[in-house]
Amino acid sequence: MAGAAMFAGLVTDEQGREVEVTWVGPDACYVVDDDGFRRHIDAAEVDRQVLRYLKEQMEPHRELAVRTILQLMGKDDIFSKTAVEYSLGRLEEAVGIPLPPAARDMLRAQGFRIVINVHGELVAVEMGGPPLDDL
Repeated sequence: MAGAAMFAGLVTDEQGREVEVTWVGPDACYVVDDDGFRRHIDAAEVDRQVLRYLKEQMEPHRELAVRTILQLMGKDDIFSKTAVEYSLGRLEEAVGIPLPPAARDMLRAQGFRIVINVHGELVAVEMGGPPLDDL
């Protein structure tokens, strides 16, 4: 369970409707409309699935990802590289930390979208850009 939905505003149901975020006690939930029944799905579980998927997609292109992140940071030293590599290896630990609004807006503008079913299972992650294999 997590106190924040990491991908709030980027998650849709299978019909393309954005799911809302609410809390059950201290725990964030994505709410999926299942023919009028509001299913509350643990945000941490959905976010963990997304991070696992992103990590799997990135792994074959890890060196490119590290170089790109270092360029975006304006860094090119061994300590920054080590920190980025370490962070990429531990992506799933970010569950519960919401994306900054600017990052969320940028992802949305680029067509990034997460699709889940009524059970909270990851159906698709749409990146909005060319597949990584095309890079």
